Amino acid sequence: MVLVAALLVSPAFAAGQQSAAPTPANTPPQANATQSRPARIALDDAIRMALQHNHALQALRSTIQQSLAEEITANLRPNPTLGLDAQFLPIFQPNQFSSDYIDQQAQFDAGVGYLFERGKKRQHRLKAAQDQTTVVRSQVSDSERQLVFNVGQQFIDALLAESTLEFAQQDLDSFQKTVDISKERFRVGDLSEGDFLKIKLQLLQFQSDVSAAKLAKLQSLAALRQLLGFESVPDDYDVQGTLDYQPVHANLNELKSLAAINRPDLRAAQQAVAAAESQLALQQANGKMDVTGTFNYTHTAGVNTGAFYYNMPLPIFNRNQGEIARARYAITQAQQQASETTQQVSTDVVQAYENLHTNDEIIQLYQGGYVEQAKQSRDISEYAYRKGAASLLDYLDSERTYRANQLAYRQALANYMLGLEQMRQAVGTRNVT
Repeated sequence: MVLVAALLVSPAFAAGQQSAAPTPANTPPQANATQSRPARIALDDAIRMALQHNHALQALRSTIQQSLAEEITANLRPNPTLGLDAQFLPIFQPNQFSSDYIDQQAQFDAGVGYLFERGKKRQHRLKAAQDQTTVVRSQVSDSERQLVFNVGQQFIDALLAESTLEFAQQDLDSFQKTVDISKERFRVGDLSEGDFLKIKLQLLQFQSDVSAAKLAKLQSLAALRQLLGFESVPDDYDVQGTLDYQPVHANLNELKSLAAINRPDLRAAQQAVAAAESQLALQQANGKMDVTGTFNYTHTAGVNTGAFYYNMPLPIFNRNQGEIARARYAITQAQQQASETTQQVSTDVVQAYENLHTNDEIIQLYQGGYVEQAKQSRDISEYAYRKGAASLLDYLDSERTYRANQLAYRQALANYMLGLEQMRQAVGTRNVT
């Protein structure tokens, strides 16, 4: 299959294949270490894999094939009808059966009939089915847009969990050195037992942070794997990337224009109007009465004859008035839904733009000096405490401030990246600069 071939050439899948492949006996130790590393998947790879292997999306794509099959049905012509009968056979007087009786007394009929559709019904059925297929394609594209956003959102959650875990581990290692120094100070009598116990109790918080960060990362990777297609990635896979700040310079009007061009749900709503109009044309055609023509061959009393029959319902009561009226109201409904979708697209863009702008301002505040200042304050307090020039409470307070600042900054970066993914979803394209 094409999807499998595409997956085989992707870097992420290749890395996964390497990690799963058996190690030859003569492979150098360096190569063994390379092959044992888990597959690392970048965001673009994750999106591509989700579009190829997400089962919910694959199930939804089958609706396109179903709609194409309905086009085949809509374009079929009526089948002709065949009628045969034999009359006046002496079934209860078998002694009268003879070739002369069959030829002179019995009657045989054979007829072929065909329904001639008027009003170009078949053409209208096909056009209505084709318009519906167009709508279905756009609806599937919109589901792809939603899936891409969900993958991006979950991928950023995994990046945040990984960044938080790295920070928690670094903070634990750093604080462990402080505990070791405090232990030595307590041993030589330079630190009270109460202060030393406070230091050890604070270590529990750092250890708990590491455990919680590990759990959050495992949960985010499991949720992301579900979106990618569980069997398409190895068990020990990981995400590749960092929490990053990428400023967006497009203005609101440019983003609205992009959304009007690219949003598949807006296209689907507009195409639904055309599909409703096709349904009206079909119902009007269905109001035309069809003609059934039949040719009948008869053999009776030794004579072969032919007859033509013609019949058509008289459109006195039923002229499909109800379905025609319903189809007209359906056009109005589709037009209103298209207008609502147009407004919803504009609302989505405005909300995403303001959300991104707000998160951008927050990032600027952190990068304007707060992150570095919190780190310097912690480093100064730590150095002073280790030298005995600062109190334990001052040091622990600066440590808590630094920790809260770092976690908030990482969360702000994640929120900005999520806001960017929301903007890409709102405009219907990832090309937002």
